[in-house]
Amino acid sequence: MTGEHRWSLSPAVAAAALLSVLLIGAGGTYLIMQPRIPRTTKPGMPEATASQPTAPATPRSSSGAKGVASPPPAIVVTLTRDAVLRAGIEVSGVVTAAGADHVRLPGVVEPNAYRQVAVTSLVSGRVVRVSAQLGDRVRRGQALARIDSPELADARTKYIAATAMLEAHDRERQRTQKLVEIGAASRQELERIHAEHAAQTAAVESARARLQLLGAVGDDPAADTADGATVTVAAPIDGVVTDRLANSGLNVDPAVKLFSIVDLSNVWILADVYEKDLSRVRQDAAATVTTAAYPGLSLRGRVSYIDPQLNPGTRTARARIEVANPRGELRFGMFADVSIETGQGAPAMLVPKSAIQNVADRQVVYVRIPGDATTFVQRDVRLGTSSDDVVEVVSGVNARDFVVSKGSFFLRAEVERLGLRAESGSAATASLPTPIGAAAAAEVQTARIAVTEKGYEPETVTLRAGVPARLTVVRMTDKTCGTEIVFPSLNIKRALPLKEPVVIEFTPARTGDIAFGCGMNMLKGAVVVQ
Repeated sequence: MTGEHRWSLSPAVAAAALLSVLLIGAGGTYLIMQPRIPRTTKPGMPEATASQPTAPATPRSSSGAKGVASPPPAIVVTLTRDAVLRAGIEVSGVVTAAGADHVRLPGVVEPNAYRQVAVTSLVSGRVVRVSAQLGDRVRRGQALARIDSPELADARTKYIAATAMLEAHDRERQRTQKLVEIGAASRQELERIHAEHAAQTAAVESARARLQLLGAVGDDPAADTADGATVTVAAPIDGVVTDRLANSGLNVDPAVKLFSIVDLSNVWILADVYEKDLSRVRQDAAATVTTAAYPGLSLRGRVSYIDPQLNPGTRTARARIEVANPRGELRFGMFADVSIETGQGAPAMLVPKSAIQNVADRQVVYVRIPGDATTFVQRDVRLGTSSDDVVEVVSGVNARDFVVSKGSFFLRAEVERLGLRAESGSAATASLPTPIGAAAAAEVQTARIAVTEKGYEPETVTLRAGVPARLTVVRMTDKTCGTEIVFPSLNIKRALPLKEPVVIEFTPARTGDIAFGCGMNMLKGAVVVQ
């Protein structure tokens, strides 16, 4: 024997040994690759282990509240008492009044069709004189023109002849009556004379009626007939001559219009009511009409008619508002803003118009800090309807606020001089947390409107109330009147250069429809706020 020992391993033992080696290697690799956790504990406190990682620190606001970002600063103006006196600053409390729910619509001034008359001649003939000029105010019965008419002359001649025949028959009837009484004539002869007299009387009445239909008076056949062929055309109503077609020498007949006369003391405002608002607009509802031409003028009227048929293209019904126009301020074709009352609404906050200041495309007021007569905060406001010297504030103030009613322009100038700006752009919302990053961008709703040969595409845009909106309008054609876009209820008017996007930003204050259109009100659309 050589003393040599041989060892042999079974296959099962070899596989188990190989598996153990692999597990040991994998465990070592994991421990080497595991990141080390720094010590974050103070002496005397237990360490955070790998199974219990430390939580990230929560940001704290200056007040110590967790998870709430610090509000952006508001625009605050502090003056000295001398500066307040020199600027003449006065404050007024916000007035709370019972508000009415309104539907605001764009409208166009039109003549009252029931008070518009086309003046024509009752006879055929030739115009010999015209005494009314275009734009003249005329009274009912006033002479407008004179017409020389052969037809009238012929009718007058027939009337005179018939009257003469009647007189002759009357004398013959009287003679026959006397002859019958003495027995010189028969009763049959007298009856024949009576029948002829009755027929001649009827002929006279027919000739007189003919003269009256032609506008002449034929009661006196012995009157001077030198101008018996001339008839006067008189004004049928009080009003203004808006159209004159009559000139001397013109041959006319009853079908030719000579003048148009309109009574301007009462006019119509025609407005389009969207299908969504038809349930809120009622006949005989009160309405207020304002115009850009007369900013301080507010006229009251009522809804006299609502068209039962909708326009299939715009899905609107035509409403007619009757408005008294005693001084003639409203002219035909003028654009108007119509506010129709639909019932009692939420209380309205009213402030003096002098408290409102325009900053860029926003309206602001300056509110006095409670307990401090020299410190004021600027707040953005959204305005509603206005009347007399006050204006409704939809948002931005409350009933306990005192706003600067005199001297607000001085505060605005002081803000500009100091270069004060609010990070959020509104002191009224400065107390609210500001969204961060993409969350803020998500709060702006956007829409795009194209102006094509067919009009606005789309005609209606749906937005949410209370969320800032950004509309991008692009005019794609030069074949329409849509060279500008107007939002009457928002006081927004923008020019639309060809194929250049125009951005319009606003915040819808309440649900309803915001109408828009071109400068000529030929193209129409609406923003539906839900």
